[in-house]
Amino acid sequence: MKIALIGTYPPRQCGIGTFTRNLARSIVPKNHKGSLESLVDVVAINNNLTQYNYAPEVKFIIVQEDQRDYTRAADFINFGESRLCILEHEFGIFGGESGVYILPFIHRLQVPLIVTFHTILEHPNFLEKSIIQEIGKNAQKMVVMSKLGIEFLKNIYRIPEEKISLIEHGVPEYKNSPPPQFKKKFNLKNRKVLFTFGLLGRNKGIETVINALPQVVGKHPEVIYLILGNTHPSVLLSTGESYRQKLRLLVRQKKLENHVYFIKQFVSEEILFQYLSAADIYVTPYINHAQITSGTLSYAIGAGAAVVSTPYWHAKELLSQGIGELFDFKDSDQLADILNDLLDHPAKLNKLKARALDYGKHLKWSLIGKQYLKLCNEAVEKYSPQVQGKTTFIDPALIPTLSLNHLKRLTDDTGIVQHAKYGIPNLKEGYCLDDNARALFAALMAYRRTKNEEALELMPVYFSYIHYMQNVKGTFRNFLSFDRRFLDEEGSEDAFGRTIWALGYLIRFSPNDAYFQLGLEIFKKASANFENLNSIRGIANTINGICHYLHRFQSDEKMIQLLDKLSLSLVDQYYMHSSEDWKWFEDELTYDNGIIPLALFSTAEITGNQQFLQVAEESTKFLEGVTLKDGYFAPVGSNGWYPRNGKRAQYAQQATDVMIMVLLYYKSYQVLKKKGYIKKMFQTFTWFYGENDLRVPLFDHETKGCCDGLESYGVNRNQGAESTLAYLISHMTVLNAIELEHEFGKRKKKILVEDSSKYSTQTKTKVENIKTPQTPV
Repeated sequence: MKIALIGTYPPRQCGIGTFTRNLARSIVPKNHKGSLESLVDVVAINNNLTQYNYAPEVKFIIVQEDQRDYTRAADFINFGESRLCILEHEFGIFGGESGVYILPFIHRLQVPLIVTFHTILEHPNFLEKSIIQEIGKNAQKMVVMSKLGIEFLKNIYRIPEEKISLIEHGVPEYKNSPPPQFKKKFNLKNRKVLFTFGLLGRNKGIETVINALPQVVGKHPEVIYLILGNTHPSVLLSTGESYRQKLRLLVRQKKLENHVYFIKQFVSEEILFQYLSAADIYVTPYINHAQITSGTLSYAIGAGAAVVSTPYWHAKELLSQGIGELFDFKDSDQLADILNDLLDHPAKLNKLKARALDYGKHLKWSLIGKQYLKLCNEAVEKYSPQVQGKTTFIDPALIPTLSLNHLKRLTDDTGIVQHAKYGIPNLKEGYCLDDNARALFAALMAYRRTKNEEALELMPVYFSYIHYMQNVKGTFRNFLSFDRRFLDEEGSEDAFGRTIWALGYLIRFSPNDAYFQLGLEIFKKASANFENLNSIRGIANTINGICHYLHRFQSDEKMIQLLDKLSLSLVDQYYMHSSEDWKWFEDELTYDNGIIPLALFSTAEITGNQQFLQVAEESTKFLEGVTLKDGYFAPVGSNGWYPRNGKRAQYAQQATDVMIMVLLYYKSYQVLKKKGYIKKMFQTFTWFYGENDLRVPLFDHETKGCCDGLESYGVNRNQGAESTLAYLISHMTVLNAIELEHEFGKRKKKILVEDSSKYSTQTKTKVENIKTPQTPV
């Protein structure tokens, strides 16, 4: 039976990668005469920056943040030779928030699935819990490496116990050699060696050992403490080597330079076992309980090391069998007493080593592999293919890789330029508030999705433009010339509303506190003008911004009441103008039409108001009947619009109308959980790729920009900010929807708010108490 394995893989320096390779080797029968690649198809997870020279058994590579790779990987397995898939799960190795990109892969997989959990959280957030539960619904078997892992999956994630199997962490099968041999190799002769290894981070608690050493060295001056391992990659990205430097300073303060040695390397398993064999005592001083599995602990026991550890979950369970000693978290004095006692009593120390060595025999990969093979056979035997019912409305293969190239091309140190001649920025036209607000929105979306550094660099340009254009009374100017001259005193209410929408999104999803504080300051200053708005689209855009704000400030009663007032003004317009055959807010369909029902869906999600929801649904259905009636999307043309009882203009079609409808359908799905909205959303999105009246694409694969519109004569070849931002925001919204593919069609019940009691409103009617969507736009 050929098996597909998914996880990181050597030469990528990662503990899960080492685990995946060892598992691959262990499930190959000893009498198999062929190569590893003939029985195993490895799907390797790459980070976004590094290319690796993989072994032949790696048949497919997933770039962590490329969503299309996950669905391609599913197709690779479905139409390949593998009869089963084993997935190594750790939130951080997969793309998207909390690794959510793995769910579309699992949803599309058509072979039995076994999942090994390397982390199981006791207190998961909503998304983390949902991911594990979705995996549980689709996997035939789920492997944990500790007894506590079983309890967590059962009691926290509600996974049926019959799906869960306990298979401990495997260890390599190296022959144990006498410690003196390796002490001599590493120049440790006549030294008592304390040892810790693994990727370095603040949760490792190394300072606890360093603080204990003066008491130990005072009695045993021959003691040396070896700390082996590189700094964890995520730690390097966020704080660099600050933790290692802190430890080095502590060593100097304690005058322990001759007793502590840092080995900054990622070593092979063979070298690691030599260090473990040379060690007298292995120490794991982690600072809290939350470690359900520790590969380093398993390796130490497999090598027959005497282990002294804090009582994190895995250690407490494993060492309770008399094969190690425990000390309290951050208790250096207790640790010093235990170390001195063991060094004072060699017989006691040797007894711990013997017990560890004996226990480690059943952790050898040859035995662990047999357990996995048995589980594989059971999964294949019991598997019933259920291809029917798996709805996949979105085809990721049609979607190019997200690129901000044209966005960067249009942006200078003032802001984003309004217009372009073909793909070249047209500096003569200067800048406007509308586009910089949309650009801030798009940059925030891009950064939220993948921590895109380019987006983070662009963000302050757009944000500072908004700040610069705000007037004393809180309104905004709109236009600025290329030489930075103000071209108006006060912009339109539409521009005002779009800016409030972007600011609300920023407040909700600010990348850091500085952005949050300034965004809140600008938003609050502008809020004095909310009640004075008259433009229906200005009101709708503002409502969307307020809704994002209220996700962050749920108890702001004044803002909730204002949200109701503004939303009621939209509803009043609807009842004033609508009739049996014209379910709309005005006597004419013009531009950005979908923004009005979108605002009411957003309010309904917050307040639970059924009247708002009903009007949102009715008006969306009416708008859909006008624009999505021939199997593709065709927005109302700007050369005449669509007056009531009049003729609908076919051209010119604008990209912003497409964007608003994509956002509307996505929000409709989030609120109502009707899978048809996702289908319509993707249908609408493909307007950019040629599913339109002229069957011609507007997205430019060369420049990564978007043409300005669809005219009766063809495409407007200019690629300005408005159209390019409309495309980018639509693109990222569709990518967000792919993350929810696993739930399409599963729930029939209408969904409104997470807990409507968090929001009080005088106009609130009947509310269904359910969960808020976790992938907001």
